[in-house]
Amino acid sequence: MELPAWFQQQEFYTFCALIAVVLLLFGVKRIILVRLKEKARSETSSMSSIYRVLVLSLNAPLTVVILLIFLLLARNVFTWSGLHEQRVPVFLDGVVEAGVIIALFLFAERFFTYSLKRYREQSTLVKNTSAIAGGALRAVLATLTVLIILSNMGVSITPIIASLGITSLAVALALQPTLENFFSGIQLVMDKPIRIGDYIELDSGEQGFVEKIGWRSTWIRMLPNNIVIMPNSKLSNSKLINYYYPERELSVPVEVGVHYSSDLELVEKVCIEVAERILKEHEYGVDTYQPFVLFHTFDNSSINLTIMLRTKEYFNRFFIKSAFIKSLKKRFDEEGIVIPFPITAINTEQEGVKVPHQSATPE
Repeated sequence: MELPAWFQQQEFYTFCALIAVVLLLFGVKRIILVRLKEKARSETSSMSSIYRVLVLSLNAPLTVVILLIFLLLARNVFTWSGLHEQRVPVFLDGVVEAGVIIALFLFAERFFTYSLKRYREQSTLVKNTSAIAGGALRAVLATLTVLIILSNMGVSITPIIASLGITSLAVALALQPTLENFFSGIQLVMDKPIRIGDYIELDSGEQGFVEKIGWRSTWIRMLPNNIVIMPNSKLSNSKLINYYYPERELSVPVEVGVHYSSDLELVEKVCIEVAERILKEHEYGVDTYQPFVLFHTFDNSSINLTIMLRTKEYFNRFFIKSAFIKSLKKRFDEEGIVIPFPITAINTEQEGVKVPHQSATPE
Protein backbone atom coordinates (compact mmCIF):
# COMPACT_ATOMS: atom_id res chain seq x y z
CA MET A 1 0.00 0.00 0.00
CA GLU A 2 1.38 3.37 -1.02
CA LEU A 3 1.85 5.93 1.75
CA PRO A 4 -0.41 9.04 1.71
CA ALA A 5 1.09 12.30 0.47
CA TRP A 6 0.67 13.91 3.92
CA PHE A 7 2.79 11.24 5.51
CA GLN A 8 5.42 11.45 2.77
CA GLN A 9 5.72 15.18 3.29
CA GLN A 10 5.67 15.12 7.07
CA GLU A 11 7.50 11.85 7.87
CA PHE A 12 10.84 13.59 8.44
CA TYR A 13 9.32 16.12 10.85
CA THR A 14 7.37 13.39 12.61
CA PHE A 15 10.50 11.30 13.07
CA CYS A 16 12.37 14.30 14.49
CA ALA A 17 9.47 15.00 16.87
CA LEU A 18 9.53 11.42 18.12
CA ILE A 19 13.27 11.62 18.76
CA ALA A 20 12.81 14.93 20.56
CA VAL A 21 10.12 13.42 22.81
CA VAL A 22 12.38 10.47 23.65
CA LEU A 23 15.27 12.78 24.50
CA LEU A 24 12.94 14.90 26.64
CA LEU A 25 11.77 11.81 28.50
CA PHE A 26 15.36 10.70 29.14
CA GLY A 27 15.99 14.18 30.54
CA VAL A 28 12.98 13.83 32.84
CA LYS A 29 14.27 10.42 33.93
CA ARG A 30 17.64 11.89 34.80
CA ILE A 31 15.98 14.69 36.81
CA ILE A 32 13.92 12.14 38.77
CA LEU A 33 16.98 10.02 39.58
CA VAL A 34 19.05 13.07 40.56
CA ARG A 35 16.28 14.28 42.90
CA LEU A 36 16.07 10.85 44.49
CA LYS A 37 19.87 10.83 44.99
CA GLU A 38 19.66 14.24 46.66
CA LYS A 39 16.91 12.98 48.97
CA ALA A 40 19.03 9.93 49.80
CA ARG A 41 21.98 12.15 50.77
CA SER A 42 19.86 14.59 52.76
CA GLU A 43 17.92 12.00 54.75
CA THR A 44 19.59 10.65 57.88
CA SER A 45 16.93 8.11 58.82
CA SER A 46 16.05 4.77 57.27
CA MET A 47 14.33 6.67 54.42
CA SER A 48 17.75 7.38 52.91
CA SER A 49 18.23 3.65 52.30
CA ILE A 50 14.84 3.45 50.61
CA TYR A 51 15.73 6.35 48.30
CA ARG A 52 19.02 4.70 47.37
CA VAL A 53 17.21 1.46 46.57
CA LEU A 54 14.69 3.38 44.43
CA VAL A 55 17.49 5.06 42.46
CA LEU A 56 19.01 1.67 41.64
CA SER A 57 15.64 0.01 40.99
CA LEU A 58 14.09 2.65 38.71
CA ASN A 59 16.94 3.06 36.22
CA ALA A 60 16.17 0.12 33.90
CA PRO A 61 12.34 0.16 34.28
CA LEU A 62 12.20 3.87 33.40
CA THR A 63 14.24 3.18 30.27
CA VAL A 64 11.75 0.48 29.26
CA VAL A 65 8.83 2.86 29.93
CA ILE A 66 10.41 5.53 27.72
CA LEU A 67 10.76 3.03 24.88
CA LEU A 68 7.13 2.00 25.36
CA ILE A 69 6.02 5.63 25.11
CA PHE A 70 8.01 5.89 21.88
CA LEU A 71 6.21 2.80 20.54
CA LEU A 72 2.81 4.24 21.51
CA LEU A 73 3.59 7.49 19.69
CA ALA A 74 4.78 5.51 16.68
CA ARG A 75 1.54 3.50 16.77
CA ASN A 76 -0.51 6.70 16.72
CA VAL A 77 1.54 7.96 13.77
CA PHE A 78 0.73 4.76 11.88
CA THR A 79 -2.94 5.17 12.73
CA TRP A 80 -3.09 8.81 11.68
CA SER A 81 -1.28 8.03 8.46
CA GLY A 82 -3.92 5.57 7.31
CA LEU A 83 -2.08 2.35 8.09
CA HIS A 84 -4.69 1.25 10.59
CA GLU A 85 -5.88 -1.49 8.24
CA GLN A 86 -2.58 -3.27 8.53
CA ARG A 87 -1.41 -5.30 11.53
CA VAL A 88 1.31 -2.91 12.65
CA PRO A 89 -0.75 -1.09 15.31
CA VAL A 90 -2.08 -4.40 16.67
CA PHE A 91 1.46 -5.77 16.89
CA LEU A 92 2.65 -2.62 18.64
CA ASP A 93 -0.21 -2.90 21.14
CA GLY A 94 0.97 -6.41 22.05
CA VAL A 95 4.56 -5.24 22.37
CA VAL A 96 3.52 -2.35 24.64
CA GLU A 97 1.49 -4.64 26.91
CA ALA A 98 4.39 -7.08 27.17
CA GLY A 99 6.76 -4.17 27.80
CA VAL A 100 4.65 -2.89 30.71
CA ILE A 101 4.75 -6.32 32.32
CA ILE A 102 8.53 -6.57 31.80
CA ALA A 103 9.02 -3.10 33.30
CA LEU A 104 7.05 -4.10 36.40
CA PHE A 105 9.08 -7.33 36.62
CA LEU A 106 12.37 -5.42 36.39
CA PHE A 107 11.29 -2.97 39.08
CA ALA A 108 10.08 -5.66 41.49
CA GLU A 109 13.16 -7.85 40.97
CA ARG A 110 15.65 -5.01 41.33
CA PHE A 111 13.84 -3.43 44.28
CA PHE A 112 13.87 -6.72 46.19
CA THR A 113 17.48 -7.57 45.22
CA TYR A 114 18.90 -4.16 46.13
CA SER A 115 16.84 -4.10 49.33
CA LEU A 116 18.46 -7.38 50.36
CA LYS A 117 21.92 -6.00 49.60
CA ARG A 118 21.18 -2.77 51.47
CA TYR A 119 19.82 -4.40 54.62
CA ARG A 120 21.94 -7.57 54.70
CA GLU A 121 24.40 -6.00 57.17
CA GLN A 122 21.60 -4.95 59.51
CA SER A 123 19.96 -8.34 59.89
CA THR A 124 21.54 -11.77 60.29
CA LEU A 125 18.51 -13.43 58.71
CA VAL A 126 18.68 -11.21 55.61
CA LYS A 127 22.45 -11.71 55.39
CA ASN A 128 22.14 -15.49 55.42
CA THR A 129 19.13 -15.74 53.10
CA SER A 130 20.00 -13.08 50.51
CA ALA A 131 21.60 -15.46 47.98
CA ILE A 132 18.89 -18.14 48.13
CA ALA A 133 15.97 -15.71 48.40
CA GLY A 134 17.26 -13.58 45.51
CA GLY A 135 17.60 -16.54 43.16
CA ALA A 136 14.21 -18.01 44.11
CA LEU A 137 12.45 -14.66 43.68
CA ARG A 138 13.98 -14.07 40.23
CA ALA A 139 12.85 -17.53 39.10
CA VAL A 140 9.28 -17.01 40.38
CA LEU A 141 8.95 -13.50 38.92
CA ALA A 142 10.35 -14.58 35.55
CA THR A 143 7.91 -17.51 35.37
CA LEU A 144 4.94 -15.30 36.28
CA THR A 145 6.02 -12.67 33.76
CA VAL A 146 6.18 -15.19 30.91
CA LEU A 147 2.78 -16.67 31.84
CA ILE A 148 1.11 -13.24 32.04
CA ILE A 149 2.57 -12.18 28.69
CA LEU A 150 1.36 -15.38 27.03
CA SER A 151 -2.09 -14.92 28.59
CA ASN A 152 -2.33 -11.34 27.23
CA MET A 153 -1.31 -12.61 23.80
CA GLY A 154 -4.33 -14.95 23.81
CA VAL A 155 -2.35 -18.13 24.49
CA SER A 156 -4.11 -20.49 26.88
CA ILE A 157 -1.81 -21.03 29.85
CA THR A 158 -3.84 -23.87 31.43
CA PRO A 159 -2.17 -26.58 29.32
CA ILE A 160 1.18 -24.92 29.96
CA ILE A 161 0.64 -25.00 33.72
CA ALA A 162 -0.43 -28.65 33.53
CA SER A 163 2.59 -29.56 31.44
CA LEU A 164 4.79 -27.62 33.84
CA GLY A 165 3.57 -29.87 36.65
CA ILE A 166 4.50 -33.02 34.76
CA THR A 167 7.76 -31.47 33.58
CA SER A 168 8.58 -30.37 37.12
CA LEU A 169 8.28 -33.96 38.33
CA ALA A 170 10.62 -35.19 35.60
CA VAL A 171 13.05 -32.35 36.26
CA ALA A 172 12.93 -33.05 40.01
CA LEU A 173 13.94 -36.66 39.41
CA ALA A 174 16.68 -35.66 36.98
CA LEU A 175 18.02 -32.87 39.20
CA GLN A 176 17.70 -34.68 42.52
CA PRO A 177 21.26 -33.82 43.70
CA THR A 178 20.75 -30.16 42.79
CA LEU A 179 17.41 -29.98 44.60
CA GLU A 180 18.94 -31.76 47.58
CA ASN A 181 21.62 -29.06 47.74
CA PHE A 182 18.97 -26.34 47.37
CA PHE A 183 16.80 -27.58 50.24
CA SER A 184 19.90 -28.27 52.33
CA GLY A 185 20.84 -24.63 51.81
CA ILE A 186 17.38 -23.59 53.05
CA GLN A 187 17.89 -25.86 56.06
CA LEU A 188 21.25 -24.23 56.81
CA VAL A 189 19.67 -20.79 56.62
CA MET A 190 16.69 -21.66 58.83
CA ASP A 191 18.50 -23.83 61.39
CA LYS A 192 21.51 -21.43 61.53
CA PRO A 193 24.32 -23.84 62.45
CA ILE A 194 26.55 -21.47 60.50
CA ARG A 195 26.18 -17.85 59.42
CA ILE A 196 28.02 -15.67 56.93
CA GLY A 197 31.21 -14.43 58.59
CA ASP A 198 31.50 -17.37 61.03
CA TYR A 199 34.83 -19.12 61.42
CA ILE A 200 34.26 -22.88 61.14
CA GLU A 201 36.20 -26.13 60.94
CA LEU A 202 34.95 -28.96 58.74
CA ASP A 203 35.16 -32.61 59.71
CA SER A 204 37.77 -33.00 56.96
CA GLY A 205 40.04 -30.52 58.76
CA GLU A 206 39.65 -27.36 56.64
CA GLN A 207 39.13 -24.12 58.54
CA GLY A 208 37.94 -20.75 57.29
CA PHE A 209 35.36 -17.98 57.24
CA VAL A 210 31.91 -18.59 55.72
CA GLU A 211 31.91 -16.37 52.64
CA LYS A 212 28.54 -17.21 51.05
CA ILE A 213 25.64 -19.62 51.55
CA GLY A 214 24.32 -20.12 48.03
CA TRP A 215 21.43 -22.15 46.66
CA ARG A 216 23.77 -25.03 45.72
CA SER A 217 26.96 -24.70 47.75
CA THR A 218 28.61 -22.85 50.63
CA TRP A 219 31.86 -20.96 50.07
CA ILE A 220 34.47 -21.01 52.84
CA ARG A 221 37.52 -18.72 52.68
CA MET A 222 40.53 -20.36 54.31
CA LEU A 223 43.37 -18.48 56.00
CA PRO A 224 45.72 -18.80 52.96
CA ASN A 225 42.98 -16.83 51.10
CA ASN A 226 41.75 -19.73 48.99
CA ILE A 227 38.13 -20.88 48.75
CA VAL A 228 36.68 -24.26 49.70
CA ILE A 229 33.35 -24.86 47.92
CA MET A 230 31.24 -27.32 49.91
CA PRO A 231 27.94 -28.73 48.57
CA ASN A 232 25.12 -27.84 50.93
CA SER A 233 23.93 -31.44 51.23
CA LYS A 234 27.33 -32.64 52.45
CA LEU A 235 27.75 -29.67 54.76
CA SER A 236 24.35 -30.15 56.40
CA ASN A 237 25.09 -33.84 57.04
CA SER A 238 28.66 -33.42 58.29
CA LYS A 239 30.08 -32.61 61.70
CA LEU A 240 31.62 -29.16 61.98
CA ILE A 241 32.90 -26.77 64.65
CA ASN A 242 31.61 -23.20 64.68
CA TYR A 243 34.13 -21.08 66.59
CA TYR A 244 31.78 -18.07 66.51
CA TYR A 245 28.84 -19.80 68.19
CA PRO A 246 27.34 -19.15 70.71
CA GLU A 247 29.80 -16.21 71.01
CA ARG A 248 33.10 -15.14 69.49
CA GLU A 249 35.13 -14.92 72.69
CA LEU A 250 37.36 -17.96 73.10
CA SER A 251 39.61 -19.35 75.84
CA VAL A 252 43.28 -19.78 74.91
CA PRO A 253 45.23 -22.39 76.89
CA VAL A 254 49.02 -21.97 77.03
CA GLU A 255 51.13 -24.95 78.15
CA VAL A 256 54.44 -24.40 79.96
CA GLY A 257 56.79 -26.44 82.17
CA VAL A 258 59.01 -25.28 85.07
CA HIS A 259 61.89 -26.91 86.92
CA TYR A 260 61.19 -29.17 89.87
CA SER A 261 63.10 -26.82 92.14
CA SER A 262 60.82 -23.85 91.27
CA ASP A 263 58.61 -22.13 93.83
CA LEU A 264 55.18 -22.98 92.45
CA GLU A 265 53.45 -20.16 94.33
CA LEU A 266 55.81 -17.67 92.71
CA VAL A 267 55.30 -19.33 89.32
CA GLU A 268 51.52 -19.01 89.64
CA LYS A 269 51.77 -15.36 90.74
CA VAL A 270 54.08 -14.42 87.85
CA CYS A 271 51.93 -16.19 85.26
CA ILE A 272 48.74 -14.47 86.42
CA GLU A 273 50.40 -11.03 86.51
CA VAL A 274 51.77 -11.42 83.00
CA ALA A 275 48.44 -12.78 81.72
CA GLU A 276 46.44 -9.90 83.25
CA ARG A 277 48.79 -7.33 81.71
CA ILE A 278 48.63 -8.94 78.25
CA LEU A 279 44.81 -9.14 78.34
CA LYS A 280 44.56 -5.44 79.20
CA GLU A 281 47.22 -4.13 76.83
CA HIS A 282 46.78 -6.36 73.78
CA GLU A 283 44.15 -5.32 71.22
CA TYR A 284 42.75 -8.86 70.99
CA GLY A 285 42.65 -9.54 74.73
CA VAL A 286 39.48 -9.61 76.86
CA ASP A 287 40.42 -7.29 79.74
CA THR A 288 37.42 -8.33 81.89
CA TYR A 289 38.52 -11.98 81.95
CA GLN A 290 40.30 -13.31 85.06
CA PRO A 291 43.13 -15.66 83.97
CA PHE A 292 44.02 -18.67 86.09
CA VAL A 293 46.75 -21.31 86.36
CA LEU A 294 46.39 -25.09 86.71
CA PHE A 295 49.31 -27.40 87.60
CA HIS A 296 48.52 -30.80 86.19
CA THR A 297 51.54 -33.02 85.37
CA PHE A 298 54.78 -34.26 86.93
CA ASP A 299 56.67 -34.76 83.70
CA ASN A 300 60.11 -36.33 83.14
CA SER A 301 62.03 -33.08 83.55
CA SER A 302 59.42 -30.47 84.52
CA ILE A 303 56.21 -29.69 86.34
CA ASN A 304 53.69 -28.78 83.67
CA LEU A 305 50.99 -26.15 84.02
CA THR A 306 48.36 -24.46 81.84
CA ILE A 307 47.59 -20.73 81.84
CA MET A 308 44.11 -19.83 80.57
CA LEU A 309 43.76 -16.61 78.57
CA ARG A 310 40.80 -15.26 76.62
CA THR A 311 40.69 -13.63 73.19
CA LYS A 312 37.97 -11.80 71.27
CA GLU A 313 37.71 -14.43 68.53
CA TYR A 314 39.29 -17.68 67.37
CA PHE A 315 41.53 -16.24 64.69
CA ASN A 316 43.19 -13.85 67.20
CA ARG A 317 44.42 -16.62 69.47
CA PHE A 318 47.73 -16.86 67.58
CA PHE A 319 48.67 -13.24 68.25
CA ILE A 320 47.73 -13.08 71.93
CA LYS A 321 49.41 -16.43 72.63
CA SER A 322 52.62 -15.24 70.94
CA ALA A 323 52.65 -11.99 72.92
CA PHE A 324 52.06 -13.86 76.19
CA ILE A 325 54.85 -16.39 75.60
CA LYS A 326 57.39 -13.63 74.87
CA SER A 327 56.42 -11.66 77.97
CA LEU A 328 56.33 -14.74 80.18
CA LYS A 329 59.81 -15.89 79.07
CA LYS A 330 61.22 -12.44 79.83
CA ARG A 331 59.57 -12.36 83.27
CA PHE A 332 60.75 -15.92 84.09
CA ASP A 333 64.32 -14.85 83.31
CA GLU A 334 63.96 -11.86 85.65
CA GLU A 335 62.56 -13.99 88.49
CA GLY A 336 65.06 -16.82 88.01
CA ILE A 337 62.38 -19.36 87.09
CA VAL A 338 63.84 -22.07 84.88
CA ILE A 339 62.09 -23.71 81.95
CA PRO A 340 64.12 -26.94 81.75
CA PHE A 341 65.32 -28.73 78.66
CA PRO A 342 64.02 -32.28 78.27
CA ILE A 343 66.35 -34.43 80.40
CA THR A 344 66.46 -38.17 81.01
CA ALA A 345 68.57 -39.13 84.06
CA ILE A 346 69.38 -42.53 85.48
CA ASN A 347 69.92 -42.62 89.27
CA THR A 348 71.73 -45.90 89.78
CA GLU A 349 72.00 -45.54 93.57
CA GLN A 350 68.25 -44.89 93.98
CA GLU A 351 67.35 -47.80 91.78
CA GLY A 352 69.94 -50.10 93.43
CA VAL A 353 71.44 -51.16 90.14
CA LYS A 354 74.95 -52.59 90.32
CA VAL A 355 77.21 -52.12 87.35
CA PRO A 356 79.52 -55.14 86.87
CA HIS A 357 83.26 -54.46 86.75
CA GLN A 358 84.75 -54.80 83.31
CA SER A 359 88.19 -56.34 83.06
CA ALA A 360 90.75 -54.27 81.22
CA THR A 361 92.33 -57.32 79.56
CA PRO A 362 90.54 -60.21 78.03
CA GLU A 363 90.94 -63.61 79.63
